[in-house]
Amino acid sequence: MQRILCLIFALIASTAVLGDPLPSWRDTENRKVIMDFVQRVTDPEHEDFVKASERIAVFDNDGTLWAEQPFYFQGLFAFDRIREMAPDHPDWAEQTSFKAVIEHDIPSIKAMKKETLLDLALTAHGDLNTDQFSEVVTHWLAVARHPTTGRAYTDMVYQPMLELLEYLRSQGFKTFIVSGGGTGFIRTFSEPVYGIPPEQVVGSSVQAKYRSNNGQPFLEKVPQLWFINDGPGKPVGIHQHIGRRPLLAVGNSDGDFEMLEWTSARQGPSLSILIHHDDDQREWAYDKNSGVGRLNRGLGEAADRGWLLVSMKQDWNRIFPQR
Repeated sequence: MQRILCLIFALIASTAVLGDPLPSWRDTENRKVIMDFVQRVTDPEHEDFVKASERIAVFDNDGTLWAEQPFYFQGLFAFDRIREMAPDHPDWAEQTSFKAVIEHDIPSIKAMKKETLLDLALTAHGDLNTDQFSEVVTHWLAVARHPTTGRAYTDMVYQPMLELLEYLRSQGFKTFIVSGGGTGFIRTFSEPVYGIPPEQVVGSSVQAKYRSNNGQPFLEKVPQLWFINDGPGKPVGIHQHIGRRPLLAVGNSDGDFEMLEWTSARQGPSLSILIHHDDDQREWAYDKNSGVGRLNRGLGEAADRGWLLVSMKQDWNRIFPQR
């Protein structure tokens, strides 16, 4: 009898949670489309049913799961590392790119070419091995604060997206991060912040070499690019690391275009979503002309392609988690 009562209470609790799995989403058409899609693909009696092993959901990170203004957070980490390393490199003060970083010149940094930014990021890796790099990132995330909000960077995550991740997992989806950001950087916080284990993070990466020192093995980070997981690289990264075409994909910029296009082209049902930053009161408003998270092609083609364009302003009743 006691076991039966426990099962009844568990069922009631589960039903209550699922009754409002997305409380930070307003009751808009986009919310209904998302929930309807999830219900269809998880209903064994529906023609759109997809077995659990194929319920792959991929999410961009910067601008999709957490904020990306005034600059990508991994970039801000790299800049802090360069400033920390600068006293040992006095010549940097005479080099334009390093000088801009040392002087916190964000407009000049945003105007830099991708190759220059990449060189700065590689420099920030220094002579660290993989374990040391994780420790440095973990410490930075614990002490660094966002320049305008004063929040910890891991508090700059989007509450509606945290709810969506949890809702999908409760319905048998496997959630992955597929980001242009560094794999090693994101893996340090993906599980405690998003509930996504490190093996489900697909990102850009530098080369590494196996080393041993006095019988103690370690992986040395080599400051040479291995793979850029952005734009057309995202479907490649998904293929190489996941091995299944996603059922659902969420991004926010033209760097996610090919990932959403790849997802939409799968046989059977799919859902592609773009998060539109259009709330300059609670976050930032930017799209076509932004130097960070530029959304131009996706903004123009989303409707014709059947992609959801989620408005932060209209679809979300909360942006960030309550402190």
